[in-house]
Amino acid sequence: MHANEFMEINKIYQGDALSVLKTLAGDSVDCCITSPPYWKLRDYEIKGQLGDEPHFSLFIDNLCAIFSEIKRVLKPTGTCFVVLGDTYNGDKKGNGDIKNPNVNTKSFLKVKIDTIKNKCLLMIPARFTIKMIDMGWILRNQNIWHKPNQMPSSVTDRFIVDFENVFFFVKQQKYFFDHLAVQEGSIWAEYDHRFKDGATRGGKTISGKYAMNSGGAYQKSGMRNKRSVWSINTEPFGDAHFATYPQELVNVCIKAGCPEGGIVIDPFMGAGTTGLVARKLNRNYIGIELNQKYIDIAEKRIFNEIGLFL
Repeated sequence: MHANEFMEINKIYQGDALSVLKTLAGDSVDCCITSPPYWKLRDYEIKGQLGDEPHFSLFIDNLCAIFSEIKRVLKPTGTCFVVLGDTYNGDKKGNGDIKNPNVNTKSFLKVKIDTIKNKCLLMIPARFTIKMIDMGWILRNQNIWHKPNQMPSSVTDRFIVDFENVFFFVKQQKYFFDHLAVQEGSIWAEYDHRFKDGATRGGKTISGKYAMNSGGAYQKSGMRNKRSVWSINTEPFGDAHFATYPQELVNVCIKAGCPEGGIVIDPFMGAGTTGLVARKLNRNYIGIELNQKYIDIAEKRIFNEIGLFL
C-alpha cells in the first residue's frame, strides 16, 4: 500500500497499525498519543496481534517499525507521547502489573524467558526508548504517570507498582510545545517563606511569591512550569476494553503537544480516549484499531459524550 495525500480525519481506521500507517500522508499529523499493547500481558483476541511475539526483542522490533511510520507521518514540528509499561519474567497467570486492575486474568498470556531469572523485570520500556533514540528520535522526557488510586495487590515480596512511563519524543530540536497551557500552581508560592518574603539579586526577584527565574519558570500568578511526575487517578470504564488511560492524561499531552485545530493520531485507539479528548479540546484525530469490536465501542463512546458532528 502507498501513502495517500487525502486522509479522512475524526475517523478510526480498522486494521493493523503498520499497514494503515503506510497509507497515510507524510508530514501531515501534529501529535501522536498512544499506549501500545504491553508484551505478553493481555490477549486482545486477534491472531498475530502486537504483544504476542515469542520474545520481547521481537515485540520491540515490531513496535519500533510502527513508530518509524509514525515518525514519517508526523510534521517536522510534531510530538509523540507513548505510555508503555513493563512485564515481569515468569509463566504465572496474571503476570505483571497492568493498566486496569479489574482485568480478568484468565485472558492473560503466559511466557518465561529462560535466559533471564524468574520474577525479574524485563526492562522493556528502557529497551524500547534506547532503540527509538538509535532510530533518530529525540527523547525529551521520561514522564511518570503516578496513580494515587492504584488498587491493592496481594504481592508480598516487592513494592506495589503505582506508575507507568509516558515517554515524550520529538523528530527535531525545534517543535511545537505550549508550556503555558499546562502550567500548574506552585506549592512554593503558598507555603515557602522564601517566596513570601522575597529576595533579589542584581535587581531581579529570585524568590518570593512572584519570583521568576531566567527561564520563566515562575510567573507573577504563582504558577510554574509542569513537572514530569503527573499524579492522575485511573478512570473506570465498564465496557469491554481493558486498557483505557484517563482523559486527564491525554488532556496534558494534547494541550502541550498539539496546536488547536491540529491532528492527533493514535495507532492503538482501543476505547477511543485519545479521539474523545482531542475533540473536546478542539483538535482532530485519526485512530487505528485492529479489533472492530473496540472500534464500535470507541465510536459509540465518542458519540455519546460529544455528539457525532462536534
